[in-house]
Amino acid sequence: MKSPHTSLEGKHLPVMIDEVLKVCNPKKGEIFMDCTFGGGGYSRELLKFKETKVVALDRDTYVTKLAEKLKDKFKTRFIFHNKKFSQLDFVTKIKFDAVIFDLGLSSIQLDDLSRGFSFKSKKELDMSMGQTDLSAKKVLNSYSSKDLKDIIKNFGEEEEASKISNNIVKERSKKPINTTDELVKIIKNSKKKNYKNKIDESTKTFQAIRMFVNKEITELIDGIIKATKILKPGGKLVIVTFHSIEDKIVKFYFKNFSKNHSRSNKYLPENNENLCLFDNYKNKIITATSREVKINPRSRSAKLRVAIRSSDEFVDPIKLRNRFKYLTDLEKRIA
Repeated sequence: MKSPHTSLEGKHLPVMIDEVLKVCNPKKGEIFMDCTFGGGGYSRELLKFKETKVVALDRDTYVTKLAEKLKDKFKTRFIFHNKKFSQLDFVTKIKFDAVIFDLGLSSIQLDDLSRGFSFKSKKELDMSMGQTDLSAKKVLNSYSSKDLKDIIKNFGEEEEASKISNNIVKERSKKPINTTDELVKIIKNSKKKNYKNKIDESTKTFQAIRMFVNKEITELIDGIIKATKILKPGGKLVIVTFHSIEDKIVKFYFKNFSKNHSRSNKYLPENNENLCLFDNYKNKIITATSREVKINPRSRSAKLRVAIRSSDEFVDPIKLRNRFKYLTDLEKRIA
């Protein structure tokens, strides 16, 4: 019997691969980090360029067999680690030409209905990307109505979070909420029908629960900070986001820690609150072409941002951590 990830390998399409390759500009001998290995799309394309090397990581154990296949083909040029973004500081002796993040769910995770990521599933509510003790089922059946409301509102940006959370608590008092379709039914019964809305009613709540289960905001912030530390001067931090919270974090980081960041008083000396981790940032968003969106609808909401590492010494960007502390503190809540 084939493992789930093997059968799904061909379905995984790396988002904006042409644009990522253009930004990275692999020629010969550069070293790249692929922080979201997934189906191996970015890594595989980068390795097609002679003498390039790739260090990849992914928290999901489901992709390790795909990584082993790539390792067999590129024995001296490819390394894989089953690690999370927050563990990125395991690399201390290598400096990279580019570090790439393709955030959110991979097609492999979404299409495997047994993992409970998709609202099309009828399987058990899990939603773990790997290396977490939480599950969606545990969150939905043990967290208070207020906690659920805060999670759904802040991570899903769901306007009807209060009604959804109240109905979750009401339904679980009758019997535990165990499967994906049970949650979908609660959400649909909680929301007003909006015929103009193109996205499914369950999308925002599912996003919120998934992000909370996997502590995705904490992982993202830790990951991009640690990625900055391992870039060469002139190295590129390349990030593809899929929703506004992720993009807001990346935009804030790039804009506020670049050399062209505006200060309240230009005559004041630079200090640690005005770090120049990046060269002048252009605040340019790259989106998928209409042709790619037709082939891969997932790319419709993707935004690609790039920042170039300055030659300045690294100092921890506390301002970034403080700005989004309300989200990382929420991820620490325990039922």
